[in-house]
Amino acid sequence: MRLFLTGATGFVGLNLLLEALRSGRYGEIVAAVRDPGKLQKALEAEGVSIEPGALRVIGWDETPPGEIDHAVHCAGVLFARDRESYFRVNVEDTLRLMGGLPPAARILVLSSQSAGGPTPVGRQVRGMGDPDAPMTWYGESKLAMERALEAAQPGAWIWRPPMILGPRDRATLPLFQMAAGPLRLKPGLAPKTYSWIAVSDLVASILAALDTPDWSPGSPMAVCNPTPITDLDLIEGAARAIGRKGRNLHLPHALLKAVSLAVDAVPALRAAAPSLTRDRVKEIFPDRWVVDHAPFTARFGARSYASLDETLAETYAWYMRAGLLPA
Repeated sequence: MRLFLTGATGFVGLNLLLEALRSGRYGEIVAAVRDPGKLQKALEAEGVSIEPGALRVIGWDETPPGEIDHAVHCAGVLFARDRESYFRVNVEDTLRLMGGLPPAARILVLSSQSAGGPTPVGRQVRGMGDPDAPMTWYGESKLAMERALEAAQPGAWIWRPPMILGPRDRATLPLFQMAAGPLRLKPGLAPKTYSWIAVSDLVASILAALDTPDWSPGSPMAVCNPTPITDLDLIEGAARAIGRKGRNLHLPHALLKAVSLAVDAVPALRAAAPSLTRDRVKEIFPDRWVVDHAPFTARFGARSYASLDETLAETYAWYMRAGLLPA
């Protein structure tokens, strides 16, 4: 069996690569990356011993080899300065890479909850039958990718994960840095509720899906932990993982909008806080990003999921091993 994987230097892709290597389920893994050196450093940092022939690294612009059994597309751009950059990577590159795969390959593509948008006002969950309403260039690019891929390769399976948490996620490092201090900043005055999934559960679900005898992709599927969390759960959970106490400071949305103007105007701020640009900050304002987990559970069955505290504790432990947080 041969796996084609993109995004192996990123959060989900690296976790998937490590698990696939550990399990030995594939005779060869072909990883398409922009920076082979970055992948090599990441694997060395994890202390991974790779059997000869188990991993082949190819360039981002290379055509995938002809004999591929499974393909997982994790790569994409989360933060960019303009709409064109999102669409170039998230749409055009996806179509190019997936278009080079053999027709018989099982292809699973990770999109994002952002493609659908937040939970409709007055509802507890967002269903896959609800009209898509992305709020940002990122969400628009993911939705455009889904529609283009469905037309070009209807056999591909598109998943829309929500917030993903776990080890090797550098995007949540600022959360832990903030939790280590006496003051913890929370956007908005009211609690915000989110669907989420631990990266370990997402990786396990991807590999189980690729092996299922019933490979029958349909419309994009939301994949998440059945139990939503709030932003306060997340902030306080990070503080518990570190063993610190502090005080939450609620920031009005009007202040966040003002901050986003400054972030867009100053390149150094834009690099330091990419989630606070005028475009990306829009996703912070809705109070509910909860999706219906029932179709996913019906497809794969009820099972246990990692808890938020377990996931944050594992994340913190990885940050410490990686030297990203002070001892």
